[in-house]
Amino acid sequence: MSAPVQVPGSFRTDGPDDWHRVHPVSPLVRGWVAVAAIIVVFGRTSLENGASYRSGSLEFNGAPVGVVAAVVSAAVVVFGVVFFLSWRFTRYQVTDDHVHVNSGVIFRQQRRARIDRVQAIDVVQPLVARAFGLAELRFDVADSGKSAMKLSFLKLDEAKRLRAAILARAAGVAADPAAPGVVAEAPERQVLALAPARILGATLLGPTTVVAVIVLAFCLALVAVTGEPATLVTLVPAIIGVGAGYWRSFTNDFNFRVALSADGVRLHYGMLETRAQTIPPGRVQAVGISQGLLWRACGWYRVHLNVAGLGDDRRDHESRTVLLPAGTLPEVMTVLALVFPDPGVANPLDVLAAGIRGKGGAQGFVHSPRRAFWLDPLAWRRNAYRATGTALLCRRGVLTRRLEVVPHERTQSLSLEQGPLMRALGLVDFALHSTRGPVTPVVRHMALPAGRALFDEQAARAATARRIHRPERWMTGAPGNGPAGNGPTGSGPTGSGPSKYLEEEHGR
Repeated sequence: MSAPVQVPGSFRTDGPDDWHRVHPVSPLVRGWVAVAAIIVVFGRTSLENGASYRSGSLEFNGAPVGVVAAVVSAAVVVFGVVFFLSWRFTRYQVTDDHVHVNSGVIFRQQRRARIDRVQAIDVVQPLVARAFGLAELRFDVADSGKSAMKLSFLKLDEAKRLRAAILARAAGVAADPAAPGVVAEAPERQVLALAPARILGATLLGPTTVVAVIVLAFCLALVAVTGEPATLVTLVPAIIGVGAGYWRSFTNDFNFRVALSADGVRLHYGMLETRAQTIPPGRVQAVGISQGLLWRACGWYRVHLNVAGLGDDRRDHESRTVLLPAGTLPEVMTVLALVFPDPGVANPLDVLAAGIRGKGGAQGFVHSPRRAFWLDPLAWRRNAYRATGTALLCRRGVLTRRLEVVPHERTQSLSLEQGPLMRALGLVDFALHSTRGPVTPVVRHMALPAGRALFDEQAARAATARRIHRPERWMTGAPGNGPAGNGPTGSGPTGSGPSKYLEEEHGR
């Protein structure tokens, strides 16, 4: 267990002059790409032109060597000054209520995030930062719409201590009057880890392979029709794109591990850029379980999340919403128990298995009427829903099987949608709106009376659940407040009561 650590300003208000600086190497870690690009361009030109003697003096790229040396020295000085000013004008401050980050030389930027609105803090280590033992803190703030701010870069130990202090404050942990700046980094217990072979297999059997096969088949058919083998040259950009897709998918999910701590569910993943992501209890708004066509033989499933305040940064949004990149059904149940401990049914394994793999009315699912065959001949019996005591389960998809789980208290809004053909057949789509994310709960092609009844029933269930639901202060140890205590039903993943998923599994 980690020993208590001192974090300046973590639980006491800093004065107006109590500011802290990032690591001096931070500007180089952020701007090394620009420096490397200039070196590559200059080096390539130098190699092409080479050095020569002219009028008894050495020339480089057609210019005297002294001029070249002066230009290179001036560039080094300019970069050094820019890096120094960037470091000099980047400061941060942590008070009882806010996190402040000021940056910029010519164009100044002042960012501030309320600590009680902080949803999560990721510890990210890009490849160059790892070489210097540095890490970046990325904050997610409720209702920010994107990552609220980044603090780049700090020593890894310092970043972890600062993250622990801010999360503890955001979770409502009272400061110790005798030591207001002392906070212990929450220990973690590993739940599961995925082997590199699993990640490689899931990557090769993923949607990128389907796209690659379709493109290759199209090009071969084009060659057969035109008789021009040169047409295969058009595959070069596609091959590069496919290779990049494989590499990105494999490196993002490499060394994927799930752990549990008082902060919440911790995810560790990445090869070149490593990330330690925390999903606090109560922030998960919806869970999506999917299985592609090529994954069925292996029995693998992917678990996505909609998380409040996660942000909309497209560069890493996809990886940050993944709770399990490729897991077996027991592994899916294990991680699902961490973010959704009370399924609201006595036999959750059977119900969720029917939701993921079943069809028709098995385990109480209500599916589309037979007339939906005319609009959805393959999936009309797959399209279904079931309401449990705590959540609504929406099932759909044939080639890619999908199951969406939305806790009743997380329901944002509801809608019924009907086009002209659906109106003629007496069908309707039921949509349940969650926060922005990859999970889009919808029930396709319901009978109109069933859709209206579900609309009224789900609105009532959501209103009741919100009235009895209490905000999570997950590190205070109060009953009903997440992992530090028991969940609302005494079934929190780290509370004294075992998860209902595990209860049924042990009963078998």
